[in-house]
Amino acid sequence: MAEQTQEKTRGNAKVREGIVVSNKMDKTIVVSIVRLMKHPAVGKYVRVTKKCVAHDEQQTAKEGDTVRIVETRPLSKTKRWRLQEVITRAV
Repeated sequence: MAEQTQEKTRGNAKVREGIVVSNKMDKTIVVSIVRLMKHPAVGKYVRVTKKCVAHDEQQTAKEGDTVRIVETRPLSKTKRWRLQEVITRAV
């Protein structure tokens, strides 16, 4: 019973999908997340890219893979995300 109430109070973690651009570090990957944002003055849609550093415990993700990452507690100075799954493998 206590486990159920604790999960409810934590809230929902953010989930993002992106492409792995680097896996050179030990148990760490860099994921590039691209989203479309409407330009405030021009009105056209522009691509906005953000890089997130994620923890990859089993070191399964390779460069070019499409992955899903989940927000987590701070694991280091820059790591705030954790690898949830590899969606598609790079060719």
